[in-house]
Amino acid sequence: MNGGKFHDLVLTLAQCLLFSGCSSGSGNVSIAPTGPFSAPQPAVTVDFTTTYQTIRGFGGSSAWISDFTSAEADTLFGTGAGQLGLTLLRVRIDPGGQANWGTELNNAQLAAARGASVIATPWTPPAAMKSNNNIVGGALNPASYAAYATYLESFVQYMQQGGVNLYAISMQNEPDAQVTYESCAWTPSQIDTWVAQDAGVLTTRLYMPESESFNTAYSDPTLSDPAAVGNVAIVAGHIYGVSPQPYPAASTAGKELWMTEHYLSTSGIAGALALAEEVHAGLTTAGYNAYLWWWIDAYPAGNYSYGLVDSNRNPTLNGDAMAQFSRFVRPGYQRVSVSSSGSPTILISAYAGNGHLAIVAINPLTNSVSQPFTLVGATVTSLTPWQTSATENIALLSAVTVSGGGFTATLPPQSITTFVQ
Repeated sequence: MNGGKFHDLVLTLAQCLLFSGCSSGSGNVSIAPTGPFSAPQPAVTVDFTTTYQTIRGFGGSSAWISDFTSAEADTLFGTGAGQLGLTLLRVRIDPGGQANWGTELNNAQLAAARGASVIATPWTPPAAMKSNNNIVGGALNPASYAAYATYLESFVQYMQQGGVNLYAISMQNEPDAQVTYESCAWTPSQIDTWVAQDAGVLTTRLYMPESESFNTAYSDPTLSDPAAVGNVAIVAGHIYGVSPQPYPAASTAGKELWMTEHYLSTSGIAGALALAEEVHAGLTTAGYNAYLWWWIDAYPAGNYSYGLVDSNRNPTLNGDAMAQFSRFVRPGYQRVSVSSSGSPTILISAYAGNGHLAIVAINPLTNSVSQPFTLVGATVTSLTPWQTSATENIALLSAVTVSGGGFTATLPPQSITTFVQ
């Protein structure tokens, strides 16, 4: 054995002991760092000249939640320190009619006053319109199709009279769900028929079908029906039991793709990372224009620890993770191209709009990493990082200098960092 090879072997063994992880294969040794060391990552190129979907926003639902206070609305929809910067609120259309709509009007008014858009979903038509005369289960009577459309439009008008112009309205929450609370079953054919014949009465955008597992069979007939497709603005769904996936039929039809409800029952930094990774997948893999959490706060259950705020209306780490997107990726921004020279373990997405840009980097590893970035098509001299980790809550960090069209950042273990211009 010559001196050079012996030196290499000693160095390799030392590295194995240092990082506590070696594997061999085909005569090569790879190092798997597991400690608090900075592992180099493949270079990432962010190309601001290549754009994808327009982002409409991030938010959650106030269904069955009591009235927001002004202070709580500030926390949810404000963009200052300790605030989440949400830009979408999904309200529930109570089947009891206008007498029961006041709480959601209050919540919508407070959200709208802080710049958020409001969308509305019914969990069921009024019982009198249904086959079982009950707000649980059953189906909408065909004879009530037109009346139901008028009923939904009455909610649009009610909100408008209260000073809130609904951005969009749904026809049904989870038409494919078998549950014991407010619900109504629809077949894909029934959805298509109602949209084609009756949805034209609506004076705001229609989003549908809000399947509980984004089952595209519930929207395919409508998208392929010339009499119906023009009445739909947004194809929306939930992702219970599934992962975000693209939906080419919606894109071909020129419809936006929204994820309007999901939650992960995990809290702490593990929950925050899972939420951030799901948002990342929704935006980059599925091409969603919007992402909405389920309950926006802890009112309904009290111990809803995986909400965006806790029972004291303070942001949770889940809320901080959402804010790493929602505070800095604003409505109207476009997602831009991110490519790598290798197989990165760090999840990176980037956005630009209104003269600003944002790069979101998620490090799910238990070790820090050194991440190089190259920026194309943008004149940038410095970026401001904001960071969430087990010990940081959307913390403002020192500015990062961009030189020669690039920069390198150290990303701490299990962290989410947003670089903003």
